[in-house]
Amino acid sequence: MFRISVITEGGSKITELCSRLSQNGFTCSTTCDGGEVVEEVLERSPDLVLVDVDDYSRARELSQMIKKERPLPVVALVNRERLDNVDGHLDIDDFVVKPCEAKEIELRAKRLLRRANNADNNDLIRCGDLVMDLVKYEVSVGGEPIMLTFKEYELLKFLAGNKGRVFTREALLNRVWGYDYYGGDRTVDVHIRRLRSKIEDSTHTFIETVRNIGYRLRE
Repeated sequence: MFRISVITEGGSKITELCSRLSQNGFTCSTTCDGGEVVEEVLERSPDLVLVDVDDYSRARELSQMIKKERPLPVVALVNRERLDNVDGHLDIDDFVVKPCEAKEIELRAKRLLRRANNADNNDLIRCGDLVMDLVKYEVSVGGEPIMLTFKEYELLKFLAGNKGRVFTREALLNRVWGYDYYGGDRTVDVHIRRLRSKIEDSTHTFIETVRNIGYRLRE
């Protein structure tokens, strides 16, 4: 389920829009513009941000601030009478003219999210805030670099490359350590525990234990 955060100036229409998006399978939350709005939005770990403010220059400013912290797709909701201010600047990924339909935003959001998830697909693996750069052998969570050992990295890479699939400890031993490895299942448990201590916290849970079977990385 994708998470959408909305930066808004308030109003019943945005409340109705969020309700419809929620009915269509999105997790939708709103934050009023002002103060530490970007920090509040990023704390929710969204997959996409909608900016619903009348001032388009403010929408661009918010988008710049968000992208400086995290490479999230941003969609602006624009009043028709302010279309002359829209210059196609790359700070904003897409825009929708108000009044807008939830279905249009849903389709645009899914297109952007697919594009984001497929971008550099051969080089990057993404799972929410977790990003693996396969070229640089780097892992980050929420933009913060994570230091892993080689086997921790290989284990995470295998799980991340097969998101949602459950693997037994024996299967993980065979695929990550190799068929000629004679260590026991305990090896997998130890590495999973170490991985969790490095990439998970109170706001991030990536690896799930499937009782009596094994492990999987959440989709």
